[in-house]
Amino acid sequence: MKTFRNVILATCCLAFVASGESNAQSSKKRARSATDTATAPQKQEPSARDRQISEALFLDGMKYYMLEDYQQALQLFQKAYTVTPDNAALNYKIGETYLHLKDSESAMPFAKAAVVLEKQNAYYYLLVAQLHTEKKQYTEAAQAFNDLLRNVPNSEEYLFNLADLYLSQSRFEDALKTYERIEDEFGEMEQLLVNRQQIYLRQKNMPKAILEGEKLLATNPTEVRYFLAQAELLNASKKPDDAIQVLDKALRIEPNNPFAHLMLSDLNRQKGNKAEAEKQVKEAFSSAELDIDTKVRILVDFIRQLPNPEVKDVALELVDLTIEKHPDEAKAYAVAGDLQTIVGKKEDARNNYLQAVKLDDSHFKIWQQIVLLDAELSEASAMVKHSEQALELFPNQAVFWFYNGTGHLIAKNYDRAVKSLEHGKRLSAGEPELLVQFNMQLGDGYNSLKEYEKADKAYEAVLAQDKDNEHVLNNYSYFLSLRNQNMQKAMEMAERLVKQHPTNPTYLDTYAWVLYKSGKYTEARKYLEQAVAISDDATIVEHYGDVLFKLGKKEEAVSQWQKAKLKGEASAFIDKKIKDRKLYE
Repeated sequence: MKTFRNVILATCCLAFVASGESNAQSSKKRARSATDTATAPQKQEPSARDRQISEALFLDGMKYYMLEDYQQALQLFQKAYTVTPDNAALNYKIGETYLHLKDSESAMPFAKAAVVLEKQNAYYYLLVAQLHTEKKQYTEAAQAFNDLLRNVPNSEEYLFNLADLYLSQSRFEDALKTYERIEDEFGEMEQLLVNRQQIYLRQKNMPKAILEGEKLLATNPTEVRYFLAQAELLNASKKPDDAIQVLDKALRIEPNNPFAHLMLSDLNRQKGNKAEAEKQVKEAFSSAELDIDTKVRILVDFIRQLPNPEVKDVALELVDLTIEKHPDEAKAYAVAGDLQTIVGKKEDARNNYLQAVKLDDSHFKIWQQIVLLDAELSEASAMVKHSEQALELFPNQAVFWFYNGTGHLIAKNYDRAVKSLEHGKRLSAGEPELLVQFNMQLGDGYNSLKEYEKADKAYEAVLAQDKDNEHVLNNYSYFLSLRNQNMQKAMEMAERLVKQHPTNPTYLDTYAWVLYKSGKYTEARKYLEQAVAISDDATIVEHYGDVLFKLGKKEEAVSQWQKAKLKGEASAFIDKKIKDRKLYE
């Protein structure tokens, strides 16, 4: 490291000395010229001793510069400058040091002085260009590059810097002219064709962009990415047939290129060739080279089109292919679950969601979908199990407490149900809609525990927020009638429910049962006859038999009880009713 530093310092020192000698010779020439033309005060040249002092200061400054102590380096360079202000290398180094100190304004005069003092050093022009660019003086920066190219021999490589500067400022015509200069110097280059094409695209000049694409294909006949890019341009120019021809050529080079198959699928879909479009997209999804994120993005587009039956089958095939090619990607199973949920394949969807959380259990929404599907599949034990797993990860998410409590409620584990529901209710204090759901279930849970005061309070809380809540109007009125409590309120709730839903057999049965418990058998019969005409539910049929018995129609009552028994869901008294031909409640 020490040797390397000494080499750098020696190089800088030599540049410093050479610059000093050059400037001294130029000063002598200027002095002779002045003597010949006029008598003017002559600037005194630094003595050999002064140059030695300046060189020593410069060398010390370079040591600090290498250590990145730019402030100390600057002080030493400035001391050297007071002795040899016309030294180009010193002016350059002061300007560069100011640049490191983020003081472009102070750097500029020194950088420009270096250029004036020594016109054939490319680095001096580059510093000037950089300083102008930092100050967003792009025209001046471009001029610095042009000055460099004009004054410094064999500097054509900097044409690329000039072109990039023009391109960054959207000076497209200047950039194109610079590319011509590059081609004149270095010949046709692949990157120039690409850059030129990008300029034409930004200018919305599609014909010229396509022409550059043709040149790229001619010079790179096995580079598939250029075929794909050309096909995109042709498609954008409403030339789908030409695009398809280009893609066919690409597939002759790489038969399994998934992106070519995807583009062919899209082009055929545009042309109405549904079968070919489906074939090509399946080819693309059959490739493991098509990344999972691209596949998910395409599947999401299919999901947005559902439940359109025209895309359902192919979409289901694509999710199967995605899982087959990416068996360790949670995303593959998650998107499959999303799609299968929409088309009604709920069990398949849940299984895929469960596989997704095995691979990555951090996604709240996937767990939410799992317990929701458990509920829709009426699998209480699964709902309990999966909600408990979710709660280990998301203990403060009220929704999982809700499903846990609901699962226990369905399984008739009433104590555990109300504990989970009460806990979740506390977590959902700021969510009115979720609170309604909790109170609905708590009403049912507490009623089953015969804690009627708490049940009624929960139901009332729901009705305070949603006076027409069907679940509560039905259950609350029915349970009140079973307890023979507040029958007027039960009657009002059941009647309101039937008026809102006059063809719902469950609600008709509830209203009839409240009437029955109130001794209004004839009215009860009217609504039960409407209910049994719509539904053959065992409970409704048994209730109809009970009403008939109260109306003195014993034979008809027994007949209805027998029908209810055949359904297998009647009350515990059904056999005794039929045997004794008598009503038991």
